[in-house]
Amino acid sequence: MLHPNLDPELRAAIEQSPMITGGASALTNERLAVMREQIAALTAAMPRPDTSVMIEDRMVPGPEGGPDVRLRTYRPQGEDDIRPGLYWIHGGGMVIGAPEMDDAMLVELVERLGLVAVSVDYRLAPEHPYPAPVEDCYAGLAWTAGNAAELGIDPERLAVGGASAGGGLAAATALLARDRGGPAVVFQLLICPMLDDRDSTPSSRAFADAVVWDRAANLFGWTALLGDRAGADDVPPYAAPARARDLSGLPPAFVDVGELEVFRDECADYALRLAQAGVSTEFHLYPGAFHGFDIMVPGAALSVRARETRVAALRRAFS
Repeated sequence: MLHPNLDPELRAAIEQSPMITGGASALTNERLAVMREQIAALTAAMPRPDTSVMIEDRMVPGPEGGPDVRLRTYRPQGEDDIRPGLYWIHGGGMVIGAPEMDDAMLVELVERLGLVAVSVDYRLAPEHPYPAPVEDCYAGLAWTAGNAAELGIDPERLAVGGASAGGGLAAATALLARDRGGPAVVFQLLICPMLDDRDSTPSSRAFADAVVWDRAANLFGWTALLGDRAGADDVPPYAAPARARDLSGLPPAFVDVGELEVFRDECADYALRLAQAGVSTEFHLYPGAFHGFDIMVPGAALSVRARETRVAALRRAFS
């Protein structure tokens, strides 16, 4: 049964295309393998964006003792100017996904904002549990900052961002950058970030039945990343940023989330704690919205508003 608060346009889209709901609640290790194959096939079948933006893959050194990391770069063609940079981390509940999923979105940002985007292909759980994913993300950020001139990026205008699990990893990467003394990050764009493994907020309990990503799927993702440690007292903030006791000294942040999703309360709490710690923070709670609404129903007015608000936030951060 659809939630009574669901935005009317989003409701109509779901009723016309029930496949939007996705069935993430059925996640098991066996189902995960099938989902990965399906997503890989869909991604491969997606038309390459019709753009002059140059898209290139390169392998760069990974974390100490780990494999090299693939970075996918998006740069304006024939431009030698130094530009702002967005280091991007894809979503997928810690267990699925690849940079190619976000090609169209990143190309649009490059075209509209004149930035250079770098997207990291981090290792996925459960095959590669914590700390592999976040250490891959940090290694890629360190390489990007260290090679900013080659990429055409202004090292003083380098932001980190991500959506869902990627938003959580972006927050964790910003924490690592602060605590390890670099690279310098000027902004963090956290779109419906996955931040808290404890599954103890009212929204995490309320959405046992939700569109796209519900409580069971969320528990699966955190358990894949942390195993038996999920929910325990010793989980570090670089695995679950909501665990961080001190949020001071982090770069300015943008956080958004839908009203009707598991992550609602942890995102609202994280944004408030950032502001209380002296971090300039912009927060948006989208009424009647489910997780990933802007991707699933891109033409809805609420989806358009969310995307435009993020673009405006990036533009201000780089100005």
